[in-house]
Formats: sequence, structure tokens, C-alpha cells
Amino acid sequence: MTIHTLDTALLVPLPRESLFPFFCDASNLERITPPELRFRILTPQPIEVVEGTLVEYRLRLWGIPFRWRTRINSWTPPESFVDEQMSGPFGLWVHRHEFAQTDAGTLVRDHVDYGLPLSPIGEIAHPLMRRQLTRIFRYRHKVLHGLFCTDHYTPAPVEFDQPTTAGGPDRAGR
Repeated sequence: MTIHTLDTALLVPLPRESLFPFFCDASNLERITPPELRFRILTPQPIEVVEGTLVEYRLRLWGIPFRWRTRINSWTPPESFVDEQMSGPFGLWVHRHEFAQTDAGTLVRDHVDYGLPLSPIGEIAHPLMRRQLTRIFRYRHKVLHGLFCTDHYTPAPVEFDQPTTAGGPDRAGR
């Protein structure tokens, strides 16, 4: 499987202790996901988010319905947490959320390692998926900016690394 990465960052002018609770409430994920994805949390709410929490969702991607189940693999409030797909539309999805305190507020960083299903044939769809993920994370930043910032919104860059193949060198080249 080819592993792709996505990195984004958004500076929010709040201390992370004030911002992190927004991300502790799983229902806010619906608020920051584009409406055309029809993203809905199926797990009964409220959800206590801790290491080991399982959350099940339903969404549509290009009109195709999917169920998605993730597990919180790491929970270190208010610095970071990691969710990993247990089942869903990707061959691999590991999403690290980081909250770094700065003099100007909190730098909210997302790092996602993902792989497409049906490898290697699934790779044909990667340019479409990369565009879709860029759109999703820009939408997320726009909503977060609208909720927590007062200045004019400028889309943050969404960066994709060169893909690696599982079993090949790790991200450090080893």
C-alpha cells in the first residue's frame, strides 16, 4: 500500500486550554465537516473521549455512502490526540491532532497518514482524493477561523508529502 501524508496548520488566537475542549466534544466534528459529505456520528452522544474511545460515523464521499469507525489511540490533553480508522473508506487513516501554545495563541496542526483501498489500482483515484482532502481541511479551517478568530480568513496551505510504500523506508529514510 502506498502511504500518503497531509499536513495543515491554523493559528487560533486562544490559549490551548480554552481551545482543546472544542475538540474533546466529538459532536463538533459534524460542525467542521463540509455539509455535502452528510457526515453524521452514529455513536450515542455525549461521547467521553479518552484513549481507546471508539466512534462510528456515516458519510457520503462522491455520493457513495460509507460507515467509518475510528479509535482514539493516543490522548494527551491539551497537547495532542491521535485517531485511527478501524474500518472505513481508506486502506489506512491515522490522524494526529496537535495543539502547540505560542505567544499568538494555539497552533492547531493536523498530520494524516493515509492509504487508499484496493492498492495498487486504488492509486488511480489519488489525485481526486488529494483534492477532496484539501477541500475538507480548508473547510475545517474556515469554520474554525469563523468560530475563534476575528481577522480576515486566508486559506491555510494543505501540504502533501511524497508517498511511501508500506514496507519501504520509514519517513526518516530508514
